[in-house]
Amino acid sequence: MTYEEACAAHSWQVPERYNIAADVCDKHPRDKLAMIHEDPDGTVREAHWGELQDMADRFALRLLEAGVQRGDRVAMLLPPTPETAAAFFGTWKVGGILLSMSILYGDDGIRHRLTDSQAAVVVTNGANRSRVEGQGAEVVELEPGDLDDGSTDHETLDTSCDDPAQLYYTSGTTGLAKGILHAHRYILGHEEFVYCHDVQDGERFHGMGEWAWAAGIAPLLGPWRLGAIQVVLQRKGGFDPHGQLAFLSRHRPTNVFATPTAIRSMMGIGDAGTRYPQDFRIVCSAGEPLNPEAIRWFREQYGVTVLDYYGLSESYPLVANYPFMEVREGSMGRPMPGWDVQILDEDEKPVAVQERGEICLRARSNPHYPLGYWNNEDAGRETFGGEWFHTKDAASMDEDGYIWYEGRADDVIISAGYRIGPFEVESACLEHPAVAEAAAVAWPDERRGNVVKAFVVPAAGHEPSDDLGKEISAFVREHLSAYAYPRIVEFVDDLPKTLTGKIRRIELRERSKA
Repeated sequence: MTYEEACAAHSWQVPERYNIAADVCDKHPRDKLAMIHEDPDGTVREAHWGELQDMADRFALRLLEAGVQRGDRVAMLLPPTPETAAAFFGTWKVGGILLSMSILYGDDGIRHRLTDSQAAVVVTNGANRSRVEGQGAEVVELEPGDLDDGSTDHETLDTSCDDPAQLYYTSGTTGLAKGILHAHRYILGHEEFVYCHDVQDGERFHGMGEWAWAAGIAPLLGPWRLGAIQVVLQRKGGFDPHGQLAFLSRHRPTNVFATPTAIRSMMGIGDAGTRYPQDFRIVCSAGEPLNPEAIRWFREQYGVTVLDYYGLSESYPLVANYPFMEVREGSMGRPMPGWDVQILDEDEKPVAVQERGEICLRARSNPHYPLGYWNNEDAGRETFGGEWFHTKDAASMDEDGYIWYEGRADDVIISAGYRIGPFEVESACLEHPAVAEAAAVAWPDERRGNVVKAFVVPAAGHEPSDDLGKEISAFVREHLSAYAYPRIVEFVDDLPKTLTGKIRRIELRERSKA
């Protein structure tokens, strides 16, 4: 198959009545292996589909007992376990809207999501209960083994493909993170598992993303929908390249979703291929641009060319590399079959070959297109209501249709695959008594691509120092999140601004090139 043949043969098959739980969970034979899970202590547990189906029904009944109704938001702050996956399915079985949160969020980030979504319940474990109490939502605890017993007398709700199913929160250049509302049909748009991963029924799949973002939940649901066995690592702490490769070597998944930051971390292991032998057939990556050096290192170690693809929480993926097409290292590839993606100028007109423009997706042209922003109809209309969805990512297209990333067209910071809004970082900095003004920008970093750097004007009575910079970083990490805090703090006398008083972040970013 060629790329042109794949595009010509593609057609969207979206049934009018559709529920993610029915398609991804309920349809599988009960005796089929679904997940191989390794906990932080190294204990391995196998879960078959019959077990997950029963747990999902038991959790659905628990939600009904808690008063959850169709359309209610069900928030979760949980580690990646079979029970957590079953809770996802149980939420969709009762017609709830899933909001999965990361344990990396700070307390303010959790509070904002629970308050903004008006969650009816929040599901967590004992280790995290204190972080979600008193937020207005009923707290439901879920630990391993909690769904082993009880009635399974529940049938999955009959839902429309357009019924809301999922809330993802994404950061922009202004304001707090906004909730993006997706319908059940959105998972049908994740055809990267067909075209890029070429997922085969019964093969082992591993995704490195956390189950709080599209790049974590989609690599869980998409391969499962196609019959794969999920190999899941519940980490004890942060990302450890040796631990990750050793885990993969123990369980031998043939299909893997990685991130550029993870791969760059692995590059420090010169003998990775011999120390940690693998059975990789397909390895893909997304979240941020994958540099050619990382592609070459992985090929040298494991004989596999990593396929990079690109997308956003709003719609994902738009552009990709495929096993049936030449990979041009450093390129994002070509548009996904069935996706109308073009590089446009400010007037929404196509730019010339090799000319810089904005990556845009024709609105409502595929099942992944969102319903809008949660509780923000005006912003949703502005972003999703026109003919084109503007990604604010700049790129150019070569003469063969390959797309090459050229940076953000706005101030959003992409660090280790996380999209970080500068406004949220700046607001968190200003909560510290030593900060009078702050501006957050992307700063080049060899491993993470970029990190957050904060330029801080100290408040009266506070003298700049390395210790104060570290104190501000730790403060933001605690209050905002463990990934969206400034790893670098530079004290300045004032910030560059426009005549209307807006911070000129572009001028601050330029200092990295000096």
